[in-house]
Amino acid sequence: MASAQSDREPPSVLCSEVLNFSAKDTASQWLSAADVQQEVYRHLSVYVPRILCVGPSGVSSREEQEEQKEDLASQLLLLAPLEWLLLDEEPASGLNLLQENNQPSPLCGHVFKVGEPTYSCRECAADPTCVLCMKCFLESIHKEHRYRMTTSGGGGFCDCGDAEAWKKGSYCQKHKPNNTDTEEDPVSVLPADMVARSFSIFSILLKYAVDMLTWDQEDQLPSGLEPPHREDTYYCMLFNDEVHTYEQVIYTLQKAVNCSQKEAVSFATTVDRDGRKSVRYGDFQFCDQAKSVIVRNTSRQSKPLRVQVMHSSVVAHQCFALRALSWLGQIIQYSDGLRRILCEVGLQKGPEGEYSSLVDKLMLNDSKMWKGARNIYHQLLMNSLLMDFRYKKIFAIQFAKNYRRLQTDFMEDDHERVVSVTSLSVQLFTVPTMARMLMVEEDLMTTIIRTFVDHLRHRDLQGRFQFDRYTAQQAFKFGRVHSLIGDLKYVLISRPSEWSDQLRLKFQEGLDAFLELLKCMQGMDPVVRQVGQHIEMEPEWEAAFTLQMKLTHIISMIQEWCSTDERVLIEAYRKCLSALSHCHSGLPDGEQPISLSVAGHCVETFRYQVSQDKVSIHLPVCRLLAGLHVLLSRTEVASRFPEQLPLGELSPPLLIELPLRCLVLCAQVHAGMWRRNGFSLINQIYYYHNVKCRVEMFDKDIVMLQAGASMMDPNHFLMIVLSRFELFHIFSSADRRKRYREANKDVVQQNNTLIEEMLHLIIMVVGERYVSGVGQVEVFDEVRREIIHQLSIRPMAHSELVKALPENGNKETGLERVIDSVASFKKPGVTGRGLYELRPEWNKHFNLYFHHYSRADQSKAEEAQRKLRRQNGEDTALPPPPPPTLCPLFGSLVNLLQCDVLLAVEGAVLQWAVEPSGGGWTESMLQRVLHLVGVALLEEERQLESSRDDDITFNYTRKITRPGEAPSTSGSVLALLESLQNAPHLEVHKDMITWILKMVANIKTKREQTSSTFTVTISQGQGPEETVRDKDKAERKRKAEMARLRREKIMAQMSEMQKHFINENKELFQQSLEELEASTSTAENSPPSSEHTCVSQVCVGPRRVGGAERRRLVTCILCQEEQEVRSQGRAMVLAAFIQRSTVLSKNRRRNLPDPERHDPLFMHPDLSLGIHTASCGHIMHATCWQRYFEAVQLKEQRRQQRLRGHTSYDVENGEFLCPLCECLSNTVIPLLPHTHTPDYRVDHPTLEAWLNTAIEQTSALHSAHRKPSDGVAEGAEPPVPEGFRVDFTPQNPFSSNIREMITTFGMSTYKVGLKVNPNEQDHRVPVLSWSTCAYTIQSIERLLMDEDKPLFGSLPCRQDDCLSALTRFSSACWTAAPPTTVQSHFIRLLAALIPESQVENTLSILDIDMFHLLVYSVMSYSSVHCLDQSGQRVVDSAHLHLLHLVTVAHLVQILLISTTEEVCMDQDSGGSEEEELTWRLYNTLRKHLGSVLPEVTSGWQLFRCVKAGSLPFLRAAALFFHYLNSTPPPADLLVAGPGQWEALCSYLSLPSNLLQLHQTHNTLLEPFIHRWCCHPAVRQTLQVDGVIIRFPRESNRLIQLPEDYSVLINQASSFTCPRSGGDKSRAPTLCLVCGSMLCSQSYCCQTEVDGEDVGACTAHTFTCGAGLGLFLRVRESQVLFVAGKTKGCFYPPPYLDDYGETDQGLKRGNPLHLCSDRYKKIERLWRQHGVAEVIGHAQEANQTLVAIDWQHL
Repeated sequence: MASAQSDREPPSVLCSEVLNFSAKDTASQWLSAADVQQEVYRHLSVYVPRILCVGPSGVSSREEQEEQKEDLASQLLLLAPLEWLLLDEEPASGLNLLQENNQPSPLCGHVFKVGEPTYSCRECAADPTCVLCMKCFLESIHKEHRYRMTTSGGGGFCDCGDAEAWKKGSYCQKHKPNNTDTEEDPVSVLPADMVARSFSIFSILLKYAVDMLTWDQEDQLPSGLEPPHREDTYYCMLFNDEVHTYEQVIYTLQKAVNCSQKEAVSFATTVDRDGRKSVRYGDFQFCDQAKSVIVRNTSRQSKPLRVQVMHSSVVAHQCFALRALSWLGQIIQYSDGLRRILCEVGLQKGPEGEYSSLVDKLMLNDSKMWKGARNIYHQLLMNSLLMDFRYKKIFAIQFAKNYRRLQTDFMEDDHERVVSVTSLSVQLFTVPTMARMLMVEEDLMTTIIRTFVDHLRHRDLQGRFQFDRYTAQQAFKFGRVHSLIGDLKYVLISRPSEWSDQLRLKFQEGLDAFLELLKCMQGMDPVVRQVGQHIEMEPEWEAAFTLQMKLTHIISMIQEWCSTDERVLIEAYRKCLSALSHCHSGLPDGEQPISLSVAGHCVETFRYQVSQDKVSIHLPVCRLLAGLHVLLSRTEVASRFPEQLPLGELSPPLLIELPLRCLVLCAQVHAGMWRRNGFSLINQIYYYHNVKCRVEMFDKDIVMLQAGASMMDPNHFLMIVLSRFELFHIFSSADRRKRYREANKDVVQQNNTLIEEMLHLIIMVVGERYVSGVGQVEVFDEVRREIIHQLSIRPMAHSELVKALPENGNKETGLERVIDSVASFKKPGVTGRGLYELRPEWNKHFNLYFHHYSRADQSKAEEAQRKLRRQNGEDTALPPPPPPTLCPLFGSLVNLLQCDVLLAVEGAVLQWAVEPSGGGWTESMLQRVLHLVGVALLEEERQLESSRDDDITFNYTRKITRPGEAPSTSGSVLALLESLQNAPHLEVHKDMITWILKMVANIKTKREQTSSTFTVTISQGQGPEETVRDKDKAERKRKAEMARLRREKIMAQMSEMQKHFINENKELFQQSLEELEASTSTAENSPPSSEHTCVSQVCVGPRRVGGAERRRLVTCILCQEEQEVRSQGRAMVLAAFIQRSTVLSKNRRRNLPDPERHDPLFMHPDLSLGIHTASCGHIMHATCWQRYFEAVQLKEQRRQQRLRGHTSYDVENGEFLCPLCECLSNTVIPLLPHTHTPDYRVDHPTLEAWLNTAIEQTSALHSAHRKPSDGVAEGAEPPVPEGFRVDFTPQNPFSSNIREMITTFGMSTYKVGLKVNPNEQDHRVPVLSWSTCAYTIQSIERLLMDEDKPLFGSLPCRQDDCLSALTRFSSACWTAAPPTTVQSHFIRLLAALIPESQVENTLSILDIDMFHLLVYSVMSYSSVHCLDQSGQRVVDSAHLHLLHLVTVAHLVQILLISTTEEVCMDQDSGGSEEEELTWRLYNTLRKHLGSVLPEVTSGWQLFRCVKAGSLPFLRAAALFFHYLNSTPPPADLLVAGPGQWEALCSYLSLPSNLLQLHQTHNTLLEPFIHRWCCHPAVRQTLQVDGVIIRFPRESNRLIQLPEDYSVLINQASSFTCPRSGGDKSRAPTLCLVCGSMLCSQSYCCQTEVDGEDVGACTAHTFTCGAGLGLFLRVRESQVLFVAGKTKGCFYPPPYLDDYGETDQGLKRGNPLHLCSDRYKKIERLWRQHGVAEVIGHAQEANQTLVAIDWQHL
């Protein structure tokens, strides 16, 4: 065999070997060998280094070719023999046979790519990790259910066919299992010899691959693989890490291997994608040098990049190992038998014992491998082990055994979890049977928890967690540890329905471990109140809360598990209680016992003050116990097995101690006592109440207090509460007011807030019963109550409601089951989102002291509810709603309401309110007391209704009628309330007090009813209620009367003052009144004048009406002065914005013109690039604007010196914001006066006469222009018309100020239109000014047409003013250019219509847009007309004749192109004159062009084509002449409807049958038509299938989007980046204009535009939208607007979910559907050229948008 001498073996040698190589022979040779492995290894050792990795890898195009060659060679020389060996026949037929005999598994097993859509059914999935791929989803029953759509992070697989993953609908149509499914072994189907062969091949190959991938020597190969000839060739291999940024790697590579930026970017991209890449090839020293540079450059800030110098043969074998694994993955797809054999080979124990199988080896070396290798072997594991249920189990056991080691490796590794083998836990632990098997057999739950605790090593002296400062490194490590909690969640996610003794035992062991974890958290991060000075350094709090948030679901799930089995629950309760007592024994607060007494009750407790001692917000053990206590009540275990529960060990004061401290801490923070503790404490309190944590924090603390209170004497409970709130002294002293007089104001305020908070706490303890187990309610009621209270604040969107409700472990809130019963949905309009509004019948359930309200929410809700009641004409009391009944275990809670201590507190507060002298009370305090009284009355009423008389233990009404005890001789509570009823300072609470008194009266009546006879009591019962109501009515009446009198008095005063003012300023008023009268009278007289002209209003030609008779006064927005628009006055200008546009383009493939050589005189009918001008309509003096713009420039210079951020406008390009409306502008249009009405006395020449004159004039000009330049000998002078002077220089009609502004606007158009620097001498300047006028008119005409609006009168005034100013300007811009330039333009334009020999190479009639031609020729004719001094001709005649000529040319254009199939359809109706003439003209064209045009028998269809095709042209011409000549439009064109055509034609003084133009001047036009048709380009365009533009041009629309968003996501997930070899694009982005999919925001697709690197989207805008782009970022569901390289903004997408909301970022995952109205709005923005303006406004409003590098998107 020829040895490889050179670096790279000549390809011919290898090629000849490939031709002579026989895979079949090689395979049979191996088969006959004694040691197959040795033979295979020998073959590989020879061929692998010669085929793979030979030579340097560089430029991508060459690399692709090399890759294809390598693929081919390795298939032929390496894999083909293996296939022959396996199948013992031709591989193709053998594999087909295998596939035919195979019974496929019902599992789908499709592995998700990054960004692919996945679907989870919210009704049927066992948990949120159960997902379907799009194909299975569309074929399944779940598409009719409530589903959630997300994009995959890559790596998971489709669960279709897995019965445990779905409650129902486990299979889609495609994967329905065959019923003949007997559990037979798929291996038994295969021939025995094949089984033996495959065992041997699979073990050889798998061992080879595993050895190579876990090989750690850079220079040596495993034995048997050493190549026969060893070269000195090495690779410098760079590995990926997650520490260094792209920029650092690119910079380092440029230095180390001196490559270009582009190559470095390509290297970096590959390293990031595959995990490694060779950056240099050569001998050892050459590569080692590069390695040292890379290491040196990257080791400064962090650990250096990993680089290895590897021998080329090692790299080659590693590459082949990956190919071998992929090959194995493909082969086993053909047969389940082969799959099972591979599984067996992989899991066979090796000689080293326990953890030595090949799969174990791969798993344990996972963190040492590079990304690409990991991905390939994970994929193989999924395709093999996870698809075979038997081996999946064995693999799961191995995985669980290795669990701790794998996790430890993962902590040290820096790659993301997606590419770590630990991420496979989601595939194994979420299967309920498997999770339980692993729990029982491998102690999985305990292992996970212990591993977790081991990795959190930081503890304080008491053994609690103590987290250091939360640095980035710390956060990274912590994030990795949290993945363990995720695994625990998977294990616990579905609770068992049946328990075995073994499972009970292992769960209890796991619970023990979990309690150990919670004990480490109990009391962590304690805080002490700062007094005197502010805290110096904010303590670390985030880590603890992150941990709490992660564990919230675990804690809830553990409780759910306990709830399913009584024995487990009792045992868990015991364990938790002993853990809590263990925690309490560590508390240092048992020292000082004290005794408290109030209202004749006494209690023993100990001294502890939250405001002085340590207190912690983290009490997970306590809270778990509270949860279990509720479960005892809910499952009624407490009442059925009281003897098994350690209830005797409970000490209620100890139970309530810690939660109470926590709640007191919150109250004191509210009262401002902890201000000096900084933000960390405020944040902790916020999260304690926040929806993410409150379920296992705040809510459980309330439950614990309820549990404690229900087991204690209520008086004792309240005394301890008073003591912990540090309020005991206020309520226990004899004179409760004396304290306040001495105390300072701050302390009084603090105490007031604390009293309010304490009363609120009592309200919550007594009233919060919507927890199943505390009150007799279901979960349904709990969710419903949450929703009612959220919607009581204001109507809310679905997403806001979801955020306000706690999620369970399955990410469900239970909202959908409830929402429709309590709220009605209001659909959104074109903006905004759909809202839910509370149905009115649920308002009565509103509770002002709902425990999840923040203070802000509470005040908003209160305001909204009072407002609602006022609107409904009800009183404004907000009484408590009747609470649900308590469960027996919590039954004694109600006694709190009637205990003496609470009555004493209520009495005290009411007493303070009666005599409101000091600041010792607040209204909120009173409001809370009234609420408590209300709750007590409702309880009493319920007891009366539900039980017999002798059972009633709740005697609140009796107690509140007793007066106070001896020391404070206040009246009874009831008496105090009655005295407060009419207190003037308590107006707000009056209705509530009235409600309470009414309730008391009712209850008394009921009590009497039960004790005495019936009849007497009714009248008595009516009494008090009636009197209260009457008093109430009278009181209201009196108040309303007083208010009316007060209003009248004020009104009288105001009118008196007004009269006085008018008398003083008489003259001023007189003057303005006269002006007003004058203006109204003129307004009344003006309409008839326009009526007269209405008969035949004409806007073009010598019979038109001008507009100069109307004076035009405008006001400058900057100096507020009025000014008349005059030719010689001060210039007035209009702020405007010019941009290039492709909105009307019919050919997006045309490249942008070369600015230096482009000649814009003729616009192609495809309108591929236009210049559009828009304006906000605000007018300024030119001088004022100049001053303003100079100030803007100066400010910008200063800003650059100070290095501030960008602004939303680019001053260097002349941009500024309109001073009034801040609209983006980049130039100003000068306002010019209207034209005069032409002199009717001058003769109007015929078309022929005018043409002859025009031809003479142009000939004269032509020779005059040639003379000075050519110096040709004088020929015969062309005849010059009478009065025409070639050398005449007309006087400029405008003042210098206006001339300057004309130049300014001309230059702006030139600069933007051609993207060049200003040059006033360029002959193209006037052309571009005309061009923007024509293009803007065309685009506005299209808009009006498509929106079915009338041609005139429907434009907003800003567009109207803009068109008027633009057209007037265009007609005058020739005065600023050299006359000869404009004249030569006219000569060329006329030559296109009248092909004369003077001008060579004129364009074909099919390559000219006729409307542009009309505008240009009308505008440029003025420069020729001004030389005519005869006074015999008016310019309007020329305009009319030009219009006629261009119209005929347009008709010919339409007829030439209208040769569609439909033309040939016959229509038998009698031909009208129009049809006859059309047919005649068409035949004339056929005469000139012959067979190019098909024969047509009738003119009907042709005439229809002509009429439809010429309508846009006529409409645009009407707009143009209307603005040019200021002629008022006829009434028919001010409305949309029939009669448009005739009105248009008469307004343009054209015959309504356009073909008469041709008919009347037949002989004159014949030669022109002949020349138009005979132009060679015409025949060529019509014969060759060129791009033919049909008339009328169809309006451009944005692309059609699919109705269902997932279709788009699917398209995007299969879109690969066009540059990085088949790699998935990370941010696929769809162009809404042309439908291209782009790879946005990535280095791989950056290109260079004008010397700057830009991303794919920005580059695309220059080819597709002349710098402006509208894109949809598919994975983010976000619309992106880009303008140029520096501007952009995000815009709400047109896709909404069923709740009328967009989902930017696809976070919620609700199915999205296209909202056509919103899409139309985006389309309208684009067609109105409003995108740049939207971007400007967005960037002004949001400064963060300005800082984004839009050019990299």
